[in-house]
Amino acid sequence: MYLFLNLGGGEVFIVVLVIILFFGSDKLPEIAKGLGKGIREINDAKAQIQNEIQKTTSGFQEELNKHTSELKSELNKAGGSFKKQIDEAATAIKDEGKAITDTTKD
Repeated sequence: MYLFLNLGGGEVFIVVLVIILFFGSDKLPEIAKGLGKGIREINDAKAQIQNEIQKTTSGFQEELNKHTSELKSELNKAGGSFKKQIDEAATAIKDEGKAITDTTKD
């Protein structure tokens, strides 16, 4: 299909001329119609396959998003709990340090 991308104007003219000589000018519209129909069918099949893939993967994507959201929620909960423990430990250390400082002043 991509062979025609590298052809120049003269080369395309020669190919069309050979096709006309081989099939005749009366068959050329019929060949073009068949070629167009074939390309349309290929594009329709491609679109159908893409739709099927999208339908199939959309459920997977939704499930993945659900699990990702749950995981983020659990991590936030764990992080909050961990931060609370660190804050409590920091406060206790600060209080102990103050108590030690107060006892050394006396």
